[in-house]
Amino acid sequence: MRTAFIEELIQQARLHPEIFLVVGDLGFSVIEPFEKEFPDRFLNAGVAEQNMTGVAAGLASEGYHVFTYSIANFPTFRCLEQIRNDVAYHHFPVTVVAVGAGMAYGNLGYSHHAVQDLGVMRMLPELTILSPADPGEAHESVQWLAQNPCPSYLRIGKAGESSLHNVRGLTQGPIEVIKGDAKCALVTTGSILKVALESAKLLAEKGIHVSVFSCPWLQPVTAEFLAPLTRFSRLIVLEEHLATGGLASLLQQYLHNSIEITSLAIPPEVLGRVGTQGQLQKLAHLDTETVLSFF
Repeated sequence: MRTAFIEELIQQARLHPEIFLVVGDLGFSVIEPFEKEFPDRFLNAGVAEQNMTGVAAGLASEGYHVFTYSIANFPTFRCLEQIRNDVAYHHFPVTVVAVGAGMAYGNLGYSHHAVQDLGVMRMLPELTILSPADPGEAHESVQWLAQNPCPSYLRIGKAGESSLHNVRGLTQGPIEVIKGDAKCALVTTGSILKVALESAKLLAEKGIHVSVFSCPWLQPVTAEFLAPLTRFSRLIVLEEHLATGGLASLLQQYLHNSIEITSLAIPPEVLGRVGTQGQLQKLAHLDTETVLSFF
């Protein structure tokens, strides 16, 4: 997904001369094409993410739309005060890009796992929050952000994620990737959509045809935007994030309580564990076996 991000950012930078990229001394082998084409709109701020965000706010105050880029927790938790006070408070067009959503950097451990970020960022109502599931959604997210500069958070995967669907059109609401006839639907945000699609395929083989939704748009949200989910009596929500502050809690906030919402999220006991992303997902019961157990 990070390749899709930089490819689309380059395309948009050709159209929007105000786009500026600031990185925290990483992204090498990914960001070089942008740096080469736009050397006057690129800055490596070094391993100083708080300063990176302050610089981004300063550039934004002078008319730039700045994208800050770093791994998972570093451009978010480490910079929370600067995001809150320098960016959100002043409504500056700064897009914070976190690479490695969820447990994508599994083997690097808890310091690199973004599993509380959505809950934290949702507490800043000035931020638009986008969490794409695959390269296609990542492309569309960057397109939307380039055309609508605003305080924003873009949560993307790492590298090598495959394209999961061809439903195009980023909207302020769920994207129906598979349309089924069951009264239960699978709802996801981020690359865990892959598990939902695999589960839906296995269920279809048993004659159970569930709808599958991807939710790249997480803020701002209203009940109206979530209307496509109201035709179901039960939603099973998969997210590579703690339950607190994540997608399930968002749906519980805005949907009528007559809809049963089952949350499949990262349990606290998995925090701090080390392994591949797939291994950690299985430890967290974010797998097809768990989904199928509900049917």
